[in-house]
Amino acid sequence: MRFTKLHGCGNDYLYVDCITNPAPTDPADLARRISDRHFGAGSDGLILALPSQASDVRMRMFNADGSEGQMCGNGVRGLAKFVWDRGLVRVNPMRVETLRGSLSIQQTVGTDGRISHSTVDMDEPILQARQIPMSLPHDLDAPLVDAVLSRYIPIGQPAAWMKDCGLEDRFSAVSMGSAHMVLFCKQPEAVPLAQVGPFFETQPIFPNRVNVHFAATVSRVAVRMRTWERGSGITLACGTGASAVVVAGVLTGRLDRTVEVNLPGGVLGIEWSEADNHVYMTGPAVEVFSGDWPDR
Repeated sequence: MRFTKLHGCGNDYLYVDCITNPAPTDPADLARRISDRHFGAGSDGLILALPSQASDVRMRMFNADGSEGQMCGNGVRGLAKFVWDRGLVRVNPMRVETLRGSLSIQQTVGTDGRISHSTVDMDEPILQARQIPMSLPHDLDAPLVDAVLSRYIPIGQPAAWMKDCGLEDRFSAVSMGSAHMVLFCKQPEAVPLAQVGPFFETQPIFPNRVNVHFAATVSRVAVRMRTWERGSGITLACGTGASAVVVAGVLTGRLDRTVEVNLPGGVLGIEWSEADNHVYMTGPAVEVFSGDWPDR
């Protein structure tokens, strides 16, 4: 089975052409094996490019643990580059079918005819607890500021690391097709992410688990963040997470609507448009290498 590795700001995925080739029979198992960084090709997950009846191409995305994700911002930019550069789909803007819905991607084509950057219409943020989903004792259908925003962190006595990084005692929850928990602090770099990421990811108030982000505002137009992704662990970037951080930052009065998001793997541009309430994400997609995976 032929595969290609691409990354967006260090958030790396392995892509398989299932438009001209048969799809793997057990993609969840394949994702676990091929994503392993010691015994496989190494990645944050597996993405299949499939034919679509409703859009130009369909994306299925599997995390490194084999769980299927609804949406991946960096992954969908990589998918658009993957199918464009190989001549599988040559439409610009390109519509990609995901479990979140059909998303439009405006692509920047370089002089070599290949994609370098893309802007993804991430649709509207989901701000109702029931739809995130997030289990609360009441207000499941209330808007964010009433039901979800500024909830107390579900933890007992503050740990030393919380003081070291200047962690605030409340969090925001936003979905961009996948659930995100946003925690603002002064020093995201001081968070022991490998230790606390699994704790927050599996909090019972999030029935489908949650992506966790620690973010610090640099100015009203810049923020830096670190991420623990459900199903993949520490990643160098998260496009849906960057979008969620900006939405939470706007709603808590910290950020303007157009923000530079600095991640360990690079920079994403996020705009939450007042005109249509959609979030737009701009960032790079880079091909790393191709290889053959033995099909057992």
